[in-house]
Amino acid sequence: MRLTIIGCSGSFPGPDGPSSCYLVEAEGFRLLIDLGSGALGAVQRYADLYEIDAVCLSHLHADHCLGVCDYSVARTFHPGGPKPRMPVYGPAQAAVRLGRALSADPAAQDARLGPDPGGGITDAFSFATITPGVTEIGPLRITAARMNHPVETFGFRLEHAGRTLAYSADTGPTEALVELARDADVLLCEASLAAPAAAAGAAALPDGLHLTGRQAGQHAARAGVGQLVLTHLVPWNDQEGTLEDAGQAFSGPLTLAAPGLGFVLD
Repeated sequence: MRLTIIGCSGSFPGPDGPSSCYLVEAEGFRLLIDLGSGALGAVQRYADLYEIDAVCLSHLHADHCLGVCDYSVARTFHPGGPKPRMPVYGPAQAAVRLGRALSADPAAQDARLGPDPGGGITDAFSFATITPGVTEIGPLRITAARMNHPVETFGFRLEHAGRTLAYSADTGPTEALVELARDADVLLCEASLAAPAAAAGAAALPDGLHLTGRQAGQHAARAGVGQLVLTHLVPWNDQEGTLEDAGQAFSGPLTLAAPGLGFVLD
């Protein structure tokens, strides 16, 4: 199993790369985990757009899913003709959410909701709803668990040939992440928030939204993971400070995600 970081910028694309997108490959099967704003362009550096086998969306915030609309255009209007429908696994209402984003006239789109609630988006993709539990996508065994985020959000545990990759998606502190990542070889964990200032009157961290670097390290340590990769790195933060904070809680191999960074789990 191989992981390639396509995009790891949190909340919006950064100057050095797009929003969340991760390419996972096993036995020739190619799966995109999330396809956020700006990510489709970068995908083409690492894979042929028409050789991706499936997309799996953790949740329906734009920085994790909006690239599916771009991908719909690429698959529908290819000069050689439309490409076959590709499976997209995502939370309930993914087709509706993305269909509205794709439509030039959302009001007209809403008016025709019915047998095809996704409109044009379902010309390019077949949507399957994620629920907590285990499913097989290609050669990968994927466990989904709900995370601590304002919208329905799933973290994923991907297993293949005795190796395990865990992905937090977006989440605040939660025991569910510790259990999902238990003994994983690699934990790809969000670290969106800067540690709060020590000064009196400093704003408290928002509840149920994201993790700091230290919190990511704490979750990784409790889960007993082999390696921690910090991702969803918001451009305005000091990323070296985030890395240092995580290192105070996690003593294993630790790195910042970066576009193009790859990991082989064998």
